Amino acid sequence: PPQVQPFLPQWLAQPKRVQKSIKDNLVPIRDVPGIHPRLLKKLQMNGIESFFPVQAEVIPAVLRSASNGYLMGQGGYRPKDICVSAPTGSGKTLSFVIPIVQVLLNRVVCQVRALVVLPTKELAQQVSKVFNIYSDGTGLKVVLITGQKPFAKEQEMLVQKKVTGYCSLADIIVATPGRLTDHINQTPGFSLTQLRFLIIDEADRMIDDMHQDCLNQIVKAAFQVENDSGSNMLFQRTKPGPVTAASSCYPQIPLQKLLFSATLTQDPEKLQQLDLFQPCLFTSVYSEKKTLGDGTETEQDTNKKYILPEGLSQCYVPCDLNSKPLLLLHFMLKMKFTRVLCFTNSREASHRLFLLVQAFGRVAVAEFSSRLTPNERQRTIKEFEQGKIQLLISTDATARGIDIKRVNYVINYDVPQFIRTYIHRVGRTARAGEVGVTFSLVLRIQQRRFLRMLNDAGIQDVKQETVKGSSLKPLVQRYEEALCKLEKTVK
Repeated sequence: PPQVQPFLPQWLAQPKRVQKSIKDNLVPIRDVPGIHPRLLKKLQMNGIESFFPVQAEVIPAVLRSASNGYLMGQGGYRPKDICVSAPTGSGKTLSFVIPIVQVLLNRVVCQVRALVVLPTKELAQQVSKVFNIYSDGTGLKVVLITGQKPFAKEQEMLVQKKVTGYCSLADIIVATPGRLTDHINQTPGFSLTQLRFLIIDEADRMIDDMHQDCLNQIVKAAFQVENDSGSNMLFQRTKPGPVTAASSCYPQIPLQKLLFSATLTQDPEKLQQLDLFQPCLFTSVYSEKKTLGDGTETEQDTNKKYILPEGLSQCYVPCDLNSKPLLLLHFMLKMKFTRVLCFTNSREASHRLFLLVQAFGRVAVAEFSSRLTPNERQRTIKEFEQGKIQLLISTDATARGIDIKRVNYVINYDVPQFIRTYIHRVGRTARAGEVGVTFSLVLRIQQRRFLRMLNDAGIQDVKQETVKGSSLKPLVQRYEEALCKLEKTVK
C-alpha cells in the first residue's frame, strides 16, 4: 500500500536551506549585515574572522525580527519564531548569543529579557560562558541558574528587594529546566513579564524529556498580569490573537521563541506543543534535487533525515562480548589512537570499563559521568583537550551537546539504541570542519538492527572493519590479570 505522508505544514515543507559544508561557505564577519561594530570587535578579539553558514543566516534573521527595537510597535507587528536544525558543531550557540546581546545593548532598565533553557548543567555553563564573553563591558547581566549554588544564593543573583519593590538583577538568564521552574514558583519578585526571547537549545530533547511542563510554565509566567499600581499596564501583554483597536493601542513586548537542535524533530505534532507563531525553519538537513538529462528532477537521498559533519569517517567492527574490551585496548595501544571519546549505554558500564582499563595500565584514561562534580568534569575536559588524557569514557547523558575540542575518535563501545543518540555521539568529533573517525563495536546479534537503523536514516557510508583475533592475542594475558585485580577491588 502507498505510504501515507504526514501532512507537513508549509514552514516545515519549505524551510530555508543552510549550506551543509562549513569550510566552503565561511562568510567574513564584516559581510553579515547589521552587526554592531562593538560586537565585530569582540568577535575578532576572540579569533573569529568568519561565520559558519548557520550563523550567517540566523544572526541577521534574529536582528531583523527586532529591528523595531524589542517593543512591538503599533499595529501589532510580531516577529516570527525561528527554528534551526543544523549538525553538531556547526556554531548554533553564537547564532543566538550575538543577536541577543546586540538587541539588548541599548536597554535602560534591567529586566529578564532573554532566557535560554538547556537540558544539562554542562551545556548551560558552556552557553553562559559565551554570553559572558560577548556581553562583557556592555552592562548587561548574565545569570546562570543550574542548581549548583544553594537556592537562596541563586535568588540573590536574580532579584533585589528595594523600598520601591523588587528589581531584576538579570537581563539574560541561562538555566536548566528544574531549577528555573522552582524560581518561577518560589522566588518572590522573579518576573518574566518582560521576556522578549525564549531560546530552547537541544529542543528535541527538551520536548522528549517532558520538560514540556517547564516550557508551559515559562510561557504562563511571561503572560502573567502584574498587579502593580498601573505602571505596568502600559506594557500589558495579550496572547497573540486578532489585532483589535484595544490590543494595538499599547506597545507590547513580543515573546519570540528560538529553537535550536542537531536533530530537530520533523514531527509536526511535537512542534505543535510548542505553540509556535508563524515559525521559520533554517535547516541544513535536506535532500538535493538532481536534474536528469531529459529535464525531469529526481530527489536524491530523500531519506537523508540527518546530516553528519562532513569530515567524519564511520566504521563498525563486528565482535563478540569478550573481545570488546580487548578491541578498545588494541585501538589505544597497537593502533595508537589519541584523544578518544568512548561511549557506553549506562553509568555502571562506563565505570566498570574505566576501572578495567585503569587496572590494565598503559592508557591515560578518565571517566566522565554524573558521579563527578561539575568542577571535576570541567577539569577532565581540560586535561583531555590538553592531551593529558587519551581515552575518555562517558555516557550519553553527560556528553550530549558538550563541545570537547579536538576529539579524534569516537568509539561506540555499546551500540546506541536510537539513531539520534548515534548522531549526537559521532557528532562529538569532526566539529567545525575538522576531520574525525568513529568506530562502533557491534555484537553479531546486533549487526542487522544496527545497519538497518543507519540505513533508515540514510547513512550509507559506514565501512566494516575487521580486527583479527591474532592481533588481540598479545593483550590477553595482561587483560586477564587486570580482570582478577578488578574482581578483588570490587569485592
